[in-house]
Amino acid sequence: MSCRSRRHATRQMRGVRWAERSRLVHAWRLLQTRNPRTFRQKVRYKMLRDHRDLLVTFADKAAVRDYVAGLVGSSYLPRSFGVIDAAEQLAELVLPNEFVIKPTHGSGAVVVVSSDAPESARLVTPDWGWAYQHVRPEHATREQLIETGSAWLQKLYGQGPNREWAYGRVKPRIIVEELLVGEGGTIPDDYKFFVFHGRCQYIQVDAGRFADRTQDFYRANWQHLDMSGGLPWARTPRSRPRRLDEMIGVVETLGQGTDFVRVDLYHLPQRVVFGELTSYPAGGDSPFDPETLNAEFGSHWTVPRRYA
Repeated sequence: MSCRSRRHATRQMRGVRWAERSRLVHAWRLLQTRNPRTFRQKVRYKMLRDHRDLLVTFADKAAVRDYVAGLVGSSYLPRSFGVIDAAEQLAELVLPNEFVIKPTHGSGAVVVVSSDAPESARLVTPDWGWAYQHVRPEHATREQLIETGSAWLQKLYGQGPNREWAYGRVKPRIIVEELLVGEGGTIPDDYKFFVFHGRCQYIQVDAGRFADRTQDFYRANWQHLDMSGGLPWARTPRSRPRRLDEMIGVVETLGQGTDFVRVDLYHLPQRVVFGELTSYPAGGDSPFDPETLNAEFGSHWTVPRRYA
């Protein structure tokens, strides 16, 4: 990280630390979440109280690879082309024509370099680069990616006294991985498994991330839920994935060490691939329609009085 980047990050962190030193604010938020019942309330409870190193490992896009490999094997990991500390090091990496690049210390920032991207797609201004982007190789030069990566390394994600604190303890780096390809050579669907106390209860499927986005929810037995999380359902019913039992086995193994985690996987034609572990979906603001399902999701989760 450049000296300028370090100064910028330090200024951000000083503001965060000042807020975190406000004992009155912190005590008030603890009081508000002391008896959580719904899923959203329990996510916020966890955000305020669960400060185990395990959650930092989950948040770190690079460190989590060793965690996953140790529990379910490295065959579930996407191939990594490199983990670098400075964006300028991107110029030294030997990369294929198509790949994925993202920061290790946040969520929601990805550049997918793929020949399947729309011809009109371009990288956004680096200062606004904390977003999902899909561009063709000719529109993602090393110089442009270095600019985007440099902006990433200057940003702190999810900080504040009751926010996603774990990301602030992750060393800002950049990871470059293989491009995953789904059925028909397209960007694969995201399968997001809600795992409570080592048991998968619900599955969220997001499709068409860079096109007509849809989102469906299922119980673990693949019963469709009449629920919206803000996006429309798929137009045609989705068949039960061939490798669903394998995926549930993977996510329940990865979720054994905590009271709740969302495990994201990809179901490819030839294999299942790990995506990420998320401790705080939507930062504790997940939408539920109908709202009654907020309580149902929360009913599977018994939060501990104290995290060890």
